[in-house]
Amino acid sequence: MTEPSSDGGRTFRRATDRVALGIAQGLCTLDDGVGWFSGLTPTCRQGVLREVAGYAMQAHITAADGRAGVARSGVKPTANPAVMICMGPPRYGFAGLPSAEHIKAFRVLVSVFAVADTRRRGCVGAA
Repeated sequence: MTEPSSDGGRTFRRATDRVALGIAQGLCTLDDGVGWFSGLTPTCRQGVLREVAGYAMQAHITAADGRAGVARSGVKPTANPAVMICMGPPRYGFAGLPSAEHIKAFRVLVSVFAVADTRRRGCVGAA
């Protein structure tokens, strides 16, 4: 999958949902998700970053979620995406980052979403 399909992007969004939720629920690894994300075009990557940022917003991430997610992501805390998500309030303009930062942004967003979603669902030890 490289570009959104003629179905208005629904197939693309479902793939994003499947990957992000799979990582958050421990059904696939972050590295698996990064492998999928890396195979996308820069335009598709931007779309995924917007979608996953939306998931993080809906999960009502906290500063603690941001710090825990960054630690889990494997991205340095001083990298742009890590700094953006840990700001109070978090910044969500990840799709506007240079394409060289997209993989770091994906790792941070999915990891923070996983932490927040687990907290929100009241699950202990998941994600």
